[in-house]
Amino acid sequence: MATAPNITSEIWKFIKTYYIDSIVYKQGYNPVNTATWAIILVIAVYLLYRFLERRFDFDEKFIFSNIPFVILGSSVRIIEDSGILQPPFSYLFMSPLIYFMIFFITFPSLLLTARIFKKDYYKYHAAFGIVLSLIVLVFLFTSLKIINEWVLPAGIVIAVAFTIVASFTLPRVMRNQITLAAFFSQLLDGFETYFGVEYLNYAEMHVIPKLLIEKIGTFSFPLLKLAIFVGILYLIDTSEESQRLKNFIKFVIIVLGLAPGLRDGLRMTFGV
Repeated sequence: MATAPNITSEIWKFIKTYYIDSIVYKQGYNPVNTATWAIILVIAVYLLYRFLERRFDFDEKFIFSNIPFVILGSSVRIIEDSGILQPPFSYLFMSPLIYFMIFFITFPSLLLTARIFKKDYYKYHAAFGIVLSLIVLVFLFTSLKIINEWVLPAGIVIAVAFTIVASFTLPRVMRNQITLAAFFSQLLDGFETYFGVEYLNYAEMHVIPKLLIEKIGTFSFPLLKLAIFVGILYLIDTSEESQRLKNFIKFVIIVLGLAPGLRDGLRMTFGV
């Protein structure tokens, strides 16, 4: 029978191998921490929805006023990617800790502006996020050398083009601006991943996308995301759930696509 110290040692070894080392040594994601973060994400999204559903409508104003904070998170992440920050402080700017940091900036802003400005909260909440993200972006573009200036604009243009085509060819799916934003965000992530892996010698760090790229090829990855999210968005809109819940799920889809898409695009722009 294993002694208590041995059990403790094994537990520590497991935590260090699958959680700590992935952050400290930038090993990327593995099946264990991926499953863990996914479970935490689902629980966090559920609790956040339950807390906010009585306070906000989850309409276009809510969703688009939070986009600047997504840009902020992606931009701040580049500060760590570039090597400007040093351990252990830099660990706060790495996934998944950076998500908590951005949340603790965004959430108080959302609640405070709603309390003070009532229905006009979205203007001031968005303005705060824009100011913060601009400060970080100006710092990045004045501190780092631009290496691949084409990457982010190309991804945005192609994602916009596909979104416009989808809006005309799939009107039953692309029903509103929130759906279009969710579709665009996931395509941006897909095409930025394609550019990085195919042309710039970057590697996919997430478990499932990495597996898909290995199985179907790099070019097929954004097209597969296109097909998958057309189906997902259609299922969301045709479900019998409330419109609030549908919009909130789409908001989560936007964040999960836009955040890594912008981060990858900015990272490749500066070659870090």
